[in-house]
Amino acid sequence: KKKEDKINAGFLSESKKPKFTEKISVWVRGNFFIPDARKYWIKPSIKYLTKYLQKNKVDIIVSNGPPHSAHLIALGIKQKLNIPWLADFRDPWTNIDFYDKLKLTSWANRTHKRLENEVLCKADKIVTVSRNWAKDFEKLGAKNIEVITNGFDNEDFNFSDEKISEYFLLTHIGSLNKDRNPKFLWKVLKEICEENPQFKNDLKIKFIGKTDFSVFEYLKKINLMFCVEKDNYLPHHKVLQQSVKSTILLLLLNNTPNVLGIIPGKIFEYLAAKRPILCIGPTNGDSAKIIKESNSGVVIDFNQKSELKNQLKLYYNLYQTGKLSVQSTNIQKFSRKELTRKMSVIFDELVKF
Repeated sequence: KKKEDKINAGFLSESKKPKFTEKISVWVRGNFFIPDARKYWIKPSIKYLTKYLQKNKVDIIVSNGPPHSAHLIALGIKQKLNIPWLADFRDPWTNIDFYDKLKLTSWANRTHKRLENEVLCKADKIVTVSRNWAKDFEKLGAKNIEVITNGFDNEDFNFSDEKISEYFLLTHIGSLNKDRNPKFLWKVLKEICEENPQFKNDLKIKFIGKTDFSVFEYLKKINLMFCVEKDNYLPHHKVLQQSVKSTILLLLLNNTPNVLGIIPGKIFEYLAAKRPILCIGPTNGDSAKIIKESNSGVVIDFNQKSELKNQLKLYYNLYQTGKLSVQSTNIQKFSRKELTRKMSVIFDELVKF
């Protein structure tokens, strides 16, 4: 790649299909950079921090991953100094959705799993973001585990003067890779456009963030690009402004084995925006539970085409009459202030331990 070319996370490609050389690179990354490309920080960090912490006492070590190299640094310090250690998993390790795409040899797979097990069994506390992922970690050996989700800042949503778009605007915020491309959603929107010329005139689909080329390739194929808008990058406050102005916020989950535990970080800012959420994903997953309990939108399972079409028509009818809104309830438990309070309780327990 050229120096100015960026590498996207999560096997997301914005402009082309992967070349053979890229497939080789994935194999090298998966089999030689274990657990990840930050592995060369591990030994020098343990050496440096061990000396530092012998002179500068602390109550707790917190490691946050991925990258999981951070957990291995903390593991090394724990083994040397026995300081209470909390390992915070914002994403899974071997259960992450792209793990099977790393082209691992059996040796590399065993190494990943061995290192993961060491972290899970030797940390004094494991924290992760969803109940299903907590259960997965327990199956892998974790004993002392707590769920603390991601969240939102109330102060970020002072947009009282923002007006909702005049269009029937469906907005997706954040990266959108191939596994989250809901072809049946685009098909349904195309069908409704063909059935209802006014719907076609009103429809806008906005993507804010990195979007895989396969999404636009498919939208072009079914002739739906006429209503598409794309922003690669916006400052955070402008992204939130766009969410507040949207008619519907799209939450598109990965159609992968670990999907039940996936709770994208953006769901919490979607809740705070108080616009209807349309989630494509399992109706029994952790994201679905949050949406249902907060009264903030609907969840349609993968390929439930007729249910999706009926829901979009309902939303459109409400939009036409100016009555499309949600009354989100019980969302303050996801404020970062409340989540930090929960984390501080765990810190207090570890200090006593």
